[in-house]
Amino acid sequence: MPLLKLVEKNDPYRFLKLGLWAYFFLLIFEGALRKWLLPGLSAPLLVVRDPLALWLLITALRQGKFPQISYSNTFIALGIIGMGTALIWGHGNLAVAAFGARILLLHFPLIFVMGNVFDREDVVRMGKATLLIAIPMTILIALQFYSPQSAWVNRGVGGDLEGAGFRGAMGFYRPPGTFSFTNGNSLFYSMVGCFLIYFWLNPGEIKKILLIAATACLLVAVPLSISRTLFFSVGISVVFAVFTILQKPQYITQLIVGGVGIVMVLLVLSQVEIFQSATEVFTARFTNASNTEGGLEGTLVERYLGGLIASVTETGNLPFLGYGMGLGTNVGSMLLTGERSFLISEGEWGRLIGEMGVLMGLAIIIIRLALCGHIFLLSLKKLQMGDVLPWMLLSFGLLIVPQGQCAQPTALGFCTIMGGLMIASLQRQKVELETKS
Repeated sequence: MPLLKLVEKNDPYRFLKLGLWAYFFLLIFEGALRKWLLPGLSAPLLVVRDPLALWLLITALRQGKFPQISYSNTFIALGIIGMGTALIWGHGNLAVAAFGARILLLHFPLIFVMGNVFDREDVVRMGKATLLIAIPMTILIALQFYSPQSAWVNRGVGGDLEGAGFRGAMGFYRPPGTFSFTNGNSLFYSMVGCFLIYFWLNPGEIKKILLIAATACLLVAVPLSISRTLFFSVGISVVFAVFTILQKPQYITQLIVGGVGIVMVLLVLSQVEIFQSATEVFTARFTNASNTEGGLEGTLVERYLGGLIASVTETGNLPFLGYGMGLGTNVGSMLLTGERSFLISEGEWGRLIGEMGVLMGLAIIIIRLALCGHIFLLSLKKLQMGDVLPWMLLSFGLLIVPQGQCAQPTALGFCTIMGGLMIASLQRQKVELETKS
């Protein structure tokens, strides 16, 4: 009996689903390939999911599972137009334009293929797989946290001996896990968090030992990550869970049981020196950064809402059609200048408007927001019907899909996966999403 069955043997879309699982596993372990297993191929492995995404789109089209809806069609249309304007009126570099366009032409349409091919059971299976992976991942980041940057576990992309960690606090570095950069670690455990709370609210769908082990791993990973982003992401998932109780009081028993379980795990962890020192480092990082950025308001409001405002108000002498797709990515800057830098903006919305101009850039932002708004309403309906899965996925999806930094391949992968899982979790209402769009 396998620990986790990915796809049923008689499933008519077995190969499509296996391809989507391959996309998921490549997202998680792409960095491991680039750092440890195949460092000499680190450059081509950066886009290892791109040919797979193309195959999935073509296969879905042949099997009639490519949803012809306004969201995906608009992304594709804007990707084609944006690539053309980049070559004619922008930077004029085909490789840079193609790297930028692949976000809209390959990965964003894959969101809707995944939402159309996967069903609710597939979503739950991927949730279980995520919790399973969290166990060895936590062991890895603990080794990275307490090892010098020169250690093998901290080796950077291409076998870089300077290490892949990012400075955190008190002389400790933020561990990247199996990912190329530390943001992957934060995004992965944010995904763990929303699934973890869902399973605590529905404990009959998962083995209790896995649920407890994954809970302990998340509680350890938050301080080890030295990431405020992860802390606030998990906090938002908790807020969504509290709202669930307010809407559906029948979940209060599960929440109390889950709360008691978490407290017991925390009591055990608090006696472990590794957890104690990691918590001290995380607290120092949290305090120092909050003082610099102005506390909660500077961390949440400025990072989320401020990104949209700044992207519009700080356009300056921006050309109407922007500087060209791909210019705002690190790969684009490497190809054009020979150095990694943010030539346009580090923020996602600023990058979009800078690359494609105010009209097309804002159009993509609004479409992403509208998609999440649409999913929000459908998830709320499912919650009122007693199904909490779409609602809990939304707690992370609302952070990554509207303004995830998709210029970075790992963030793009999580945006694609979470968007697809949210739509797939809606079951019958995903048909409603198709017909209304």
